[in-house]
Amino acid sequence: MTARRSAGLLLFRRTGAGPEVLLGHMGGPYFAKKDAGAWTVPKGEYASDEPAWEAARREFREELGLDPPDGEPIALGEVRQTGGKIVTVWAVEADLDPAAVEPGTFTMEWPPRSGRTREFPELDRVAWYGMERARELIVTAQAAFLDRLAEHSSPSA
Repeated sequence: MTARRSAGLLLFRRTGAGPEVLLGHMGGPYFAKKDAGAWTVPKGEYASDEPAWEAARREFREELGLDPPDGEPIALGEVRQTGGKIVTVWAVEADLDPAAVEPGTFTMEWPPRSGRTREFPELDRVAWYGMERARELIVTAQAAFLDRLAEHSSPSA
């Protein structure tokens, strides 16, 4: 069986206190009361015949309801998450007002086995975080993207 694949864009901006990254809090009932490990790079799954970069841009639009920025992409590579999904991410330097986000939605049966279907936002919150705080919040496997971005943007890089 082929592993599921996702692609996404990690926006970053430079501030006087250091770089910040834009993360989204996963929507839906399973993450409603969770913070640590419940924040993610805006991303989504794609089919094997779709180029990952195009999928990352499409998913940004679907997840945030905004056009992806046109900045120079920085390839941050892949990670394999705990569930086996392979995630590919690019960083792009850009600013974005989280209040402008209009998240996409998904539907699921909730409560489980109730026969009722409810709609939830893909991301219920979007916010900028400094690298240290982002590492505390992001899905564990995705922390590697923060490390790779830090290496890329360090003075010796």
